[in-house]
Amino acid sequence: MWLVVLFITTVALHRMSPQFEQHFLRQRSTNIHELSHNPVRVLVASAFWIDSGHWIPYAFLYTVFHAPVERWLGTARWLAVCVLAHVLATLTSEGALLKAIRDGIAPHSAVNSLDIGVSYALAGVIAALTYRIATPWRYGYLPAVLVVFTLPLVEGRTFTDLGHFVSILIGLACYPLVRGRGKAWNPKETLAALRG
Repeated sequence: MWLVVLFITTVALHRMSPQFEQHFLRQRSTNIHELSHNPVRVLVASAFWIDSGHWIPYAFLYTVFHAPVERWLGTARWLAVCVLAHVLATLTSEGALLKAIRDGIAPHSAVNSLDIGVSYALAGVIAALTYRIATPWRYGYLPAVLVVFTLPLVEGRTFTDLGHFVSILIGLACYPLVRGRGKAWNPKETLAALRG
């Protein structure tokens, strides 16, 4: 259902003029300015809009990660992982950006930066999926996830890179929500079944 909403909002963005689109998205952005005035509204609204140029990658990642994890965990637990990752990573990354502004490291104009989308929720779900994968496969999956989300933080050091990294830690911390949710997935068994 979330993917359908994201598709509809992306189509709506394509119908806006570029100037209006930027204004519209900034009002739904979880940037420092909007968080200080309308925190609940923007934390919810930002999760339903993505930059129109990112629709295809998000659709692919949603299909590969979100949908299977929602089936595995059930909607309530899946949504809990998404909300925890989205909200806590947003607050952490924007808090770090605010400190950087106050310390003179980032420009004051960064209080109005554009920060929308579902990427923090997606990163949290990708990390939580670690507990669905059977050992020894899990020991390859987890380091790969950590590398994918740590390298941008080390190289770029943007507030978004920090948010993605924090989302991974939150997803891993969701173990109490995901434990005991059925048999672990074993890629070897899936390949054997496909060969048939």
